[in-house]
Amino acid sequence: MKKILALVLVLAMVAALFVGCSGTDNKPATDAPKTEANNGDTKAATDAPATDAPATDAPVVATDMKVAMVTDYGDITDESFNQATYEGAKEWCEANGVDFTYYKPTGDSTEARVASIDQAVADGYNVLLMPGYAFAGAIVETVEMYPDVKFVALDVSEYDLQDAKGTAKDFSWVYPANLYSAVYQEELAGYMAGVAAVKLGYTKIGYLGGMAVPAVVRYGYGFVQGVNDAAKELGNVADIELKYVYGNQFFGDADITAYMDTWYNAGTQVVFACGGGIYASAAEAAQKANAKVIGVDVDQAPTIDSKYGEGMTVTSAMKGLAATVKTLLGNIAAGKFEGGKVETLGLVSETPAENYVQLPASTQWAEGKFTEADYNELVAKLFKGEITVSADTENAPEVEIAVDYQGNIK
Repeated sequence: MKKILALVLVLAMVAALFVGCSGTDNKPATDAPKTEANNGDTKAATDAPATDAPATDAPVVATDMKVAMVTDYGDITDESFNQATYEGAKEWCEANGVDFTYYKPTGDSTEARVASIDQAVADGYNVLLMPGYAFAGAIVETVEMYPDVKFVALDVSEYDLQDAKGTAKDFSWVYPANLYSAVYQEELAGYMAGVAAVKLGYTKIGYLGGMAVPAVVRYGYGFVQGVNDAAKELGNVADIELKYVYGNQFFGDADITAYMDTWYNAGTQVVFACGGGIYASAAEAAQKANAKVIGVDVDQAPTIDSKYGEGMTVTSAMKGLAATVKTLLGNIAAGKFEGGKVETLGLVSETPAENYVQLPASTQWAEGKFTEADYNELVAKLFKGEITVSADTENAPEVEIAVDYQGNIK
């Protein structure tokens, strides 16, 4: 009997030893790879996707988290919204061991986008990323059909969603808890671009907007304010000529190019082209005049300069799409998804790279005019509230420079 008891005790000790080893091996690694979503690089505060950003330790990712992106009407190589979203999601998912793929709709229609959403859900993806206002109709049609799927929209505004729902008059549609959309303080990015243009020495400046929707107007009016404030600081208000027009569409064509030709031929040095593919008309005209453009939404220098001439793009008024995606995926992984809303993102730090609106590293900094250090100082002042920028889209900003508002080209 004693031998049996001794044998039982030995077996129990061995079993306990193996249980202990198993528990240690299965603990989440404390030195897991860190990304912008989980190391605080894109910390969430005022205007951030969620106030409870993931802690500095790697999030414990749910084993059933599967992420899919659906493109709007372009591809993941469009060097714009789709590509920025895709690259940010892919980087985060690879770093965190999460299944990721993307779907490209068969056409540019709500029906085609709905079909891609349906397919992604059927394939088991439960976090869907959708960049761009074109998704409003597809979201409205599907979000309540799939309550267990998290819909993450980028730059789909309250107006876009309510209009697609048929409630634009009273904004009465209550957003489902599985829907989150990030929109941006375009006026801040436009302001930064306006300051850069003037401080880099340009005095004959233009703004070419697409359709006069709120985001495009905010970019434009922010740009006007930035041009004005920089001119006041430099003391050359009387030297500034700013022309302002809308193309009334989101793509360039011969008529808009001809309009830009008249601007550049009359001495315009740089045009902020804001609104999808409308940049093509400004760039085509700038190429003929050996002039410059300012890009929008993402760093457009790679696209514009490769097609129309090296060094054409002075800077771009950017939205931090990749940073948004990484932060939101980190929040979802940490169980901190805050749906049921459309949230406006802007500055969360004095450090430019941590913000959701910014200028790119490709900006043509110039010593003695506008350097990267000057830009950092500008961002710090905006973040601290030492500089304020109006987001009013109903009334043009009151400025000291002369602005020639020319209405719509079409």
